[in-house]
Amino acid sequence: MIDPKWLEWANRVRAIAQAGLTYTEGVFDRERYQALQAIAAEIMAEYTGADLPTLHDLIVADIGYPTPKIDVRGAVIKDGQILLVKEVLDAGRWTLPGGWADIYDSPRQAVEREIVEESGYTARAVKLIGVYDRQRWPHPPHPSYVYKLFFLCELTGGAPTVSIETSGVGWFSPDDLPELSTGRVLPEQIARCFAHARHPEWPTDFD
Repeated sequence: MIDPKWLEWANRVRAIAQAGLTYTEGVFDRERYQALQAIAAEIMAEYTGADLPTLHDLIVADIGYPTPKIDVRGAVIKDGQILLVKEVLDAGRWTLPGGWADIYDSPRQAVEREIVEESGYTARAVKLIGVYDRQRWPHPPHPSYVYKLFFLCELTGGAPTVSIETSGVGWFSPDDLPELSTGRVLPEQIARCFAHARHPEWPTDFD
């Protein structure tokens, strides 16, 4: 889903302001860029109903040159079924284990850590399935610009265990998926995971 125009405008204004604050040495320029940050927050608050001070604080806290955030997802497939976890924060909908990559984690470390933390299972990343631009897929709008990295992973051990982020762990066949947390994963992305598992020789997808 292409982001609505209001969100694209807000994010473009926000990026200009953030880059400007990173590189400018002028006092008055800083004030102008800070005013742009406030405008971006007002646009987002107007269209989402979110708390304006909270949005403003989130925007101001993001420093340095603006770049996409990185979301990693692990596709653990065994006996024709894929491992999914139930998200506490999304009304019990299901997703591939994953989340934001942490600094000082390599992509492999990030996805393997997310799998064990959210599901209790241990797994080894064996292939990068795809690098997807979130905005080019029919996800619901998100305030950040995000790249999503999907990894094909091999189960190595562990046992199903819920966490503070998850309330369920399960294995599902491609034709019997539960209700998905579409902000995190889409049915067509899970289909690509199954396809890459069947065809490990395929190259990595990328947008």
